[in-house]
Amino acid sequence: MRARGSYDDETSDESLLSGAAVGDDRAVLAFVRRYQRRLFGLALGIVGDPGMAEDVAQEAFIRILRHAAVYDVRRGSVATWTLTITRNLAIDALRVRRGIPTAPEDRVFLSLVSDERAPDDAAAMSESVTQAHSALSTLPIEQRRAIVLAVMYGRTVAEVAILEAIPLGTAKSRIRLGLAKLRDAGAMMEAP
Repeated sequence: MRARGSYDDETSDESLLSGAAVGDDRAVLAFVRRYQRRLFGLALGIVGDPGMAEDVAQEAFIRILRHAAVYDVRRGSVATWTLTITRNLAIDALRVRRGIPTAPEDRVFLSLVSDERAPDDAAAMSESVTQAHSALSTLPIEQRRAIVLAVMYGRTVAEVAILEAIPLGTAKSRIRLGLAKLRDAGAMMEAP
């Protein structure tokens, strides 16, 4: 039996959040330790800048702990709730950053130089896109959405699970099965 106010790895997220809601510093510390890598990783995956990701994760913790008392288990797990808050803050941070003007001598400006393809490359790419689009259209809508989020938008499986409001295992299965079907369709298209 553990002492009152002590938390270990087996303490539920809900218990830690409840402890944080009533001002238990040990619960706050245990909660932050449990979620710091997840929140930072998600923020980094979205904003792409470690410094900005730290700021986003810190703001996420502030909001999570400030609103811990209003968390409702019926609306989702603690993990989903915290990751959704972090995701929204990261997207907001990107929106703010996009509004900052760039000086022409800035190195970032150089990456904005046109990467337009030559006509031959564009034609080949157009054919590939058409084939990919027709192959995607053969998939069930759930697999199609998961594939597009993962491959085209670069989302992790965990992010796909959150965005689609499905369990992590279901997201993995949808992506794996969809990619296998696309691979099979690609092999059939290449066969004479």
